[in-house]
Amino acid sequence: MTITRKLKYDNPRLSMGGVDISMSSEVKILGLTIDAALTFNAHVKNVCAKAMNVYKQLSRAARVSWGLHPEVIRTIYTAVVEPIIMYAASAWAPATAKLGVQKQLGVVQRGFAQKLCRAYRTVSLNAAMVLAGMLPLDLRIQEAKALYEAKRGVVLPMLADREVERRVAFAHTPHPAKHVDLGFICLVDQTEVNDHCTQAVRIFTDGSKIEGKVGASLSLWNNDVETTNRKLKLPSYCTVYQTELLAICKATEEILASPEDSFGVYSDSRSALQSITNWSSTHHLAVTARRNLIESMAIGKGVSLFWVKAHAEVRENDRADALAKAAARTLKTKPHYDRCPVSYVKRMIRMGTLDEWNRRFRDEPTASVTKFFFPNSECALKIIRRVDTTSLTTQIFTGHGGFSEYLNRFKLKDDPSCVCEPGVPETPLHIIFECPLFAKERYNTESTLRTEITRSNVKELLSKNLLEGFMAYAIKIVRKAVKRNGATSKALDI
Repeated sequence: MTITRKLKYDNPRLSMGGVDISMSSEVKILGLTIDAALTFNAHVKNVCAKAMNVYKQLSRAARVSWGLHPEVIRTIYTAVVEPIIMYAASAWAPATAKLGVQKQLGVVQRGFAQKLCRAYRTVSLNAAMVLAGMLPLDLRIQEAKALYEAKRGVVLPMLADREVERRVAFAHTPHPAKHVDLGFICLVDQTEVNDHCTQAVRIFTDGSKIEGKVGASLSLWNNDVETTNRKLKLPSYCTVYQTELLAICKATEEILASPEDSFGVYSDSRSALQSITNWSSTHHLAVTARRNLIESMAIGKGVSLFWVKAHAEVRENDRADALAKAAARTLKTKPHYDRCPVSYVKRMIRMGTLDEWNRRFRDEPTASVTKFFFPNSECALKIIRRVDTTSLTTQIFTGHGGFSEYLNRFKLKDDPSCVCEPGVPETPLHIIFECPLFAKERYNTESTLRTEITRSNVKELLSKNLLEGFMAYAIKIVRKAVKRNGATSKALDI
């Protein structure tokens, strides 16, 4: 196979032992189909077909009766379909910029989105994905590519000049033959701490993230007296896990620099201690702390690691906690450690994804009823999580269901008008906010919620405090309207 983007080129003529070797237009390497023009169209076609086979099997199991629970369908999509399509995403992600590829991915996603939110087949893809809480597949692939590049040192625009925290390569870690047993002792109260205070120097470490600020501390003790302490500053995007690891790492540096010969390192972070004592952990700070511990032991220093239960009225640990909070709030120095955690990178990438999805959702000419309730997709994700998604709630949020206006579009009803007044289309918005036939229910709900049920007040009605009451009212009256039109609406059921 010759890989080139030239329109005209000469195929090389190869032969071996008098037998001509023909050229191939594509080759499959480790499950990734690479074509001669690097379009990856064949790969997208293959993975979409594979995912659609899964969808067809699901469709046979979940027919009109909805035999599979939506969460089961979501699990199948998340655990099977997405991994199939996103395999080797960092290699072929540029292909998702093409409209044809986006349409192929949308076909796969549409079926799952509609089954998750129990929508009619006529519901638009964007509306179905918003109600199902699904991100577009092409954007998920772009996320995977961006994360892959960030982990390998590629500078991403959203991170500016910040360095991403990278794992230490195994080639730069000690040979397994040089590993020594590292462990820690668990202490749950002051009495147990006092029973183990036989070291010449005891170092209590802690980390804190409070009010959006991050800090860590070391508190060095000799018997019952604090001899010195040290405060550490970290940027606001760092995690508590990083602060705990940094504090222990700095404690090991103190051990190397001290002339004493016995030390105890006390921390209330079990996860940080487990990372340090586990040789398979390749976190940069954990590897550095282990290296310092091995060097200390090699020159005859005894070091013991302890986990102390947090908030158990251990005086020394409370002192370290107070110092860490003070460092987070008041320390005005250059950060002692400023590498971005992967969680922060994922959050920044996701923010960019949501911005792009919001743009698409706003620019899409369809899903007008869905946009009325949810002006943007990010807002929808927060609200939908608190709603028990049923076919009725989906009909309310899409306008596709047993309403006269919708049924008239498909010639299933002669008149799109509501029974309350000729010429007024029967839509979910009319039924919920304006129809006089449901004035009594509307008044009773307004009295309970202590707010008006109007179109201009929909944002407040969907707030956390009023959502449950408003949805109960909406479902109740929409059920009556759908039941009234039930004889004709069954023709459009999925």
